[in-house]
Amino acid sequence: MENSDIKLARSKSGHDKGKYYVILNEDQESVYLADGISRTVNRPKRKNRKHIQVIRNVPKEVSELIVEGTPGDLEIKRALKLYVNGLVC
Repeated sequence: MENSDIKLARSKSGHDKGKYYVILNEDQESVYLADGISRTVNRPKRKNRKHIQVIRNVPKEVSELIVEGTPGDLEIKRALKLYVNGLVC
């Protein structure tokens, strides 16, 4: 996974409405999401595409935390915290 391929998502519906995730994998109708805490890389959340809002313009500081290959839970958790708390310009 290159830095340009890093995508974040915000849930638009369901009990997790408003929660941010990193998109790990995609298929035709659904995406697989992880937040590093309750939804780990080993147990991603499967969610319908129409129930999420994809964030394509990920700040450089956030995408640098998630290195090539499969990101770990710690990297995902740090990247989401940095993005959600607005610690980047």
